[in-house]
Amino acid sequence: MAETRLIQGRYRLHDVIGRGGMGEVWRATDESLGRRVAVKCLKPLGPQQDAPFVTVLRERFRREARVAASLQHRGVTVVHDFGESDGVLFLVMELLEGHNLSQLLEENKQGPLPVEDVVDIAEQVADALAYTHRQGIVHRDLKPANIMRLGDGGVKICDFGIARLGADIGFTSRLTGTGIAMGTPHYMSPEQISGGEVDHRSDLYSLGCVLYEIATGAPPFDLDDPWAILIGHRDTVPEPLRSHRADVPDYLDRIVLDLLAKAPEARPTDANDLRRRILSARTGATPPAGFATAGLPVPETAAVPFVAERLPSTRLPSWTRGMTVGRRAGAGSPEQGDAPHDPSAGLTGRWTTGTGVLPATLAARTTPPAAGPAPALAERHQEGVRLGRNGRWEEAEGLHRAVAADRERLLGPDHPDTLASRHELAFALGRLGRRHDSLREFGRVAEGRERTLGADHPDSLAARQETAYALGRLGRHVEAHQVYEAVLAARRRTLGTDHPDTLRCRHNLAFNLGRLGRLDESYRATREVAEARTRLLGADHPDTLVTRYEVAYALGRLGRWADALPVYREVASARAAVLGADHPDTLAARYESGICLGRLGQGAEALEVYRELVEDRTRVHGPDHPETLRARHGVGVNLGRLARWEEALTESRDVCAVRERVLGADHPDTLVSRREIAVGLGWLARWEEALTVYRQVAETRERVLGPEHPDTLAGRDDEAHCLERLGRDQEALALHRRVASLRRGHGDRSTRH
Repeated sequence: MAETRLIQGRYRLHDVIGRGGMGEVWRATDESLGRRVAVKCLKPLGPQQDAPFVTVLRERFRREARVAASLQHRGVTVVHDFGESDGVLFLVMELLEGHNLSQLLEENKQGPLPVEDVVDIAEQVADALAYTHRQGIVHRDLKPANIMRLGDGGVKICDFGIARLGADIGFTSRLTGTGIAMGTPHYMSPEQISGGEVDHRSDLYSLGCVLYEIATGAPPFDLDDPWAILIGHRDTVPEPLRSHRADVPDYLDRIVLDLLAKAPEARPTDANDLRRRILSARTGATPPAGFATAGLPVPETAAVPFVAERLPSTRLPSWTRGMTVGRRAGAGSPEQGDAPHDPSAGLTGRWTTGTGVLPATLAARTTPPAAGPAPALAERHQEGVRLGRNGRWEEAEGLHRAVAADRERLLGPDHPDTLASRHELAFALGRLGRRHDSLREFGRVAEGRERTLGADHPDSLAARQETAYALGRLGRHVEAHQVYEAVLAARRRTLGTDHPDTLRCRHNLAFNLGRLGRLDESYRATREVAEARTRLLGADHPDTLVTRYEVAYALGRLGRWADALPVYREVASARAAVLGADHPDTLAARYESGICLGRLGQGAEALEVYRELVEDRTRVHGPDHPETLRARHGVGVNLGRLARWEEALTESRDVCAVRERVLGADHPDTLVSRREIAVGLGWLARWEEALTVYRQVAETRERVLGPEHPDTLAGRDDEAHCLERLGRDQEALALHRRVASLRRGHGDRSTRH
């Protein structure tokens, strides 16, 4: 295996997985995040280009890379990052596991794919195109090699936003004898061939060519002469699919021939209409009124064959002279000596030695020594990440701290590797409850990344967003809100409104609005994020379900428990299907549905939910786990709601004793259980005992949280209520006045802050 290389101090390239006209694709590891990725390296910007050209090209690359990164749909390959290293422009993308349609045809020995697969692929590609066209993006080079069929049956389009780069690098609109990078002849629309205006309907024509090929085993104009292919696209009506294959249904034949209409206005109006047409045909439903089914009439006779004698009389643009046919799907194996060909790479091309070694311009500065401290530190960094994933946060914190110190000494405080270790250290500190330390470390990371990468770099924004989250964990919600708003503005500016990172920031901002008491705004913002994630990722994607969970939470805070309950139940059901019945997120949604039931006065149902949760949590996590104890606490509360106070008191005392042993006497959960003991004592008319417990809770909260903290003041209210029940009205009145004074003072300070 070839020696690995590291670029940008972050992406370790392992082996070439594809080549094409513009560069090559490497299988790689993002060492900062510990995930597998694909890195596309474009051909080096050589000395033959003048400086102004290179400057314009770099700027165009950044713009087009941002376009690609802004496209967030389950049917479009995700772009994570982009940059330049020693004259080599690169993109970092998700690493897809599956086969492109070209490979599927090759594996099938050029036999057509099953009809149901063709229809499914058509529907999924139409869905992805509908989304990208709404964003104003036209692919321009849709072909089987750019469409991936994943192992789970999903379909993804590759290289959106990148095809246009070819025009600047010289591989597209002015095609040469070296071949065609954008607009392979077998899949080019007539308007592309004529040099006319190209819009979203050109992609629909190319999709028609793709569907024709996977349905019949050959593209619509399967000729060896490139001019003949182009003239076929321009002038010749393709033969119906059913003339090649009898089992193709009529509706699919009509759809493909409509897509292959010569005039753009004769094709389906857009990809969304195409998708609805496919769906209605599959289900037997009638297309909605006004649905476009336009297409050129299909003649009853066979298509007019193309004859070579017509060539001299045809006029094609001058740029087509000397061009080659290009490699259609399934045209055979790559040339001997090439790296394994992955046509989905799109950008790739044979410009290295074929040995899997980086070009010298890129390797000169980024190649680490074969042995030494850097690889060892990378391994230790990854070990720290693994420890965290396994919940061993104390060990992870110690290891990340040591690696960060070593990296700072060897590489400097602002090196990306040093900051990556500090980022992991900050995260571990947060998981250990050391929130002030976590905030300080995230602040250092954000400042360092802004100095070296710029304020709008994704890594800089990620650190600032974590800073906001840490502020929120400390109750500093006003400051958190300000940081979230600044990060959100930058993410919208650089990535777009619906990019996953933008949506993550919008999600956190919406949650923080709730913490600021702006409940209606929080609900509206959370609902908008849930709708966007549903549209882009699907209703059952974990990120979508997280936001729908927050929608339900916001409804609960607004007192709309009847609205919140079905949302929690839907989330719990979807999580059980997607993540598993025992996944912590599934169990959390079930817990919240129990809270809703209790708030709606359905104590018996709530009690049943919590008892089942206790069993499941005990089996999954053990009897002393905090979440198991939280479920047991719910059992006690709902026993009380059912007026079974002796049982409720026993349960509360048991839970409190375990929490004190496991979490500590001053832990908030322990204090909540202690308060529940006082509640039970009060309902049993044992007010003297209740007063003692209420005072313990209030005094502990005052010592731990401060006299003005809302939980402390709530504890003092409980104490005053107990005094009233004992007939000690003067003491109760004095305590009420004290609490009211503290609340006014706290409110004034919060307003000034």
